[in-house]
Parts: sequence; structure tokens; C-alpha cells
Amino acid sequence: MWIFYSLLFLVLWGMQALMGIWFATVWPSLSGRWMVIYGPFLLTVLTLSMIGYSNMHYHVLARIGYYLAYTWFGFVFLGFCICTFFVILYYVCGGLHLPRNWMGTVSMGVLLVVWGMSVWGGFSSPKVKRISLQIPNMPKMKIALLADSHLGMGVSLQRFDKAMTRLEQEKPDVLFAIGDIFEYGPDRAQYAARIRQVQPPLGVYGVLGNHEYYVGYGDSKSFFQESGITLLENASTVLANGVQVVGLKDIVTAGVTEKEVTEVLAPLPKEKPTILLSHTPKYAEVAAANGADLMFSGHTHNGQIWPFKYLVRLQFPRVYGLFDVDNMKFYITSGMFYWGIPLRFLTSAEIPIIEVN
Repeated sequence: MWIFYSLLFLVLWGMQALMGIWFATVWPSLSGRWMVIYGPFLLTVLTLSMIGYSNMHYHVLARIGYYLAYTWFGFVFLGFCICTFFVILYYVCGGLHLPRNWMGTVSMGVLLVVWGMSVWGGFSSPKVKRISLQIPNMPKMKIALLADSHLGMGVSLQRFDKAMTRLEQEKPDVLFAIGDIFEYGPDRAQYAARIRQVQPPLGVYGVLGNHEYYVGYGDSKSFFQESGITLLENASTVLANGVQVVGLKDIVTAGVTEKEVTEVLAPLPKEKPTILLSHTPKYAEVAAANGADLMFSGHTHNGQIWPFKYLVRLQFPRVYGLFDVDNMKFYITSGMFYWGIPLRFLTSAEIPIIEVN
């Protein structure tokens, strides 16, 4: 664990140091040591200390520290990307003997605008995203997805209640919770009670995400039970309208293999329509080959903060949106809120409403 935190410290310090190098270069009157060494060091210590403290304490000050620390972390990542771009541009313009005295002011302006947009994106309410699908042999139904809400310290009960009210107004026939629902922090019972209030006619079903395993498998299963969510772990059920619903354990953290996916899907009657729930967007081809008609995943957050999306794409070829995989419809949601960093830049949170046939 100390290796992880040491690397995290160096990464956070390094990103801030590069920002400091840039602004000390374009504004030589600034103190280079404070911009590159002392300032980044102190901010890194303070940021990681507040994150660690908010993991163990749940009072108001801890929540404020959580937001400040994670917001700064996000600001540093965005600032690093922006400053890296301007550093490259600075040397290109120097090589071409073009003027560079404008770069300091412009880069700071870009930085402030991007920071403002990311805060706005993070604290905006999730939008209802409507998707219409035509799937042969599947009855007409309206599906709502609850994914990647990451409830607890980072999302207040009031924000979650507002989002769930919007979901309820859509009057879905069934609700699928596809992982990373609650993490840690205060109001656990109230979050569970709010989910339990949603009572669609066909029920509420769900699967665990990777964060449910991180924060404690047993506690996460208990939360699903308290929330009235029927948990499916490499198991299937049949809705009252005849649709088969299959839920997978989290593919990465639980080490689910292609063989296990096949073993869950293959025995099901192929004449009945089948929906597959998997938090991690993998094995779509395997699911399609074994009779799944519709698949839902989350996990990626659509990158959450651009350009992080392109790093996510290195791991998952499909990051966000609707895909057709060998005649199976596959939708990956960007999630209801965010993980850790309460920011979104050039991506948006959503409440997917899928109307079938």
C-alpha cells in the first residue's frame, strides 16, 4: 500500500511541478522554488491528508475536506494537460521565431475556463437520456438504469433524492442497478431507503460493481438487500413479462471468465428474450453468441474528465453509448454522478431510460 501512496504522491507533485515550471517560465517574476518545489509539495501533502481523513471520518468538516481535496486533484489533472500543451506550443513557436509573450495570459484564461466548466459539469443534475430500441421477440417495456452513483461522501442525499425523483417521473417498468451504487460515508440507511421507494411493476434487479468489492463485499450485499435490489451474481431470473435477466459478478474484481459467462447464458431458453447486466463492459461478443438480446454496462463514466476518456479506451474498446454487437444491442452508460473527483469535463452524467419496442 505504501508503494501506491508513494507513486500517487509523486504523480500529484509532478503534475503540479510542471504547472509551476510553465507559469514560472512565462512569468519570471514568480518564485521558481515556490512554484515548482515548495508549493506543489505542501499542496500534495494537504490534498492526500484530506482524502485520507475523509475516508475515516464522516462529519461536515470531513465532507468539506473531501470536496476540496478531490476537486483540487481534478484541477491539477486538467491543469497538467493544459500546461503540457502550452509548453509544447512554447517551444514550437520559439523554433519558428514566433512571438510567445501572449502565452501566459492565454494559458491562464484557458485554465480558468476549463476549471469552471468542469465544476459546472460535476455539480449539474444528471440528464435523462432516452434510448429507443427495436428488439424482436421482446415485449414492450420501459427500463431505467441506476449506475455509478458512488453515493456517500461525494454525493449528498439531497442530490440523490432529486435524481431519483426524475427517474420515478419516467414511470419505468423495471429498474436495473448496474454497480458502484454506494461506497462509504454517512446516510447509508437513508440512501437505501430512497432506492427502496422506487417500486416499478417488474421489480428492481442489480449487479455489483468493482467499488462494491473494494469497500467490502459483505457490506455491499447488505446494502443491496436493504435497498430492495434483487442481486444477481452469475445468476438469472425471469420477469413477469417473460424476459430473462442475467446478472454477472464484476468481471474484473471477481475474475469472471468467458467460460463462466457462457455457463450462465447457454442453458437459458433461446426462444425467450434475454437481458444481460454487467458492470464492466466486457465479453459483449460472448454474450451475443450465447443468446443475449440486450446488454447494459457502466463503469467507464465516459472518461468523466476529458481527455481521460482516451486512457479508458486503452482498456475498453467501447467506452460509452449504444452499440450493435452481432445483433445484440449493448448500451454503456456514463453513470449518474462521478467517482472521487466531483468534476465532469466534456462528458455528462445521465439517467438512461430505455424504451424497448
